[in-house]
Amino acid sequence: MGTLVCQTCNSTIDHFEDEKVTVLYSKCNCCNDDKKKNK
Repeated sequence: MGTLVCQTCNSTIDHFEDEKVTVLYSKCNCCNDDKKKNK
């Protein structure tokens, strides 16, 4: 079981099937939207 975590706000974005327990870091939609608004 894998978990997708936002590297900016540390919220859990999603879970996915994997052979190992894995944590992947990405950016959630909220953090992506904030970056676009600030530019």
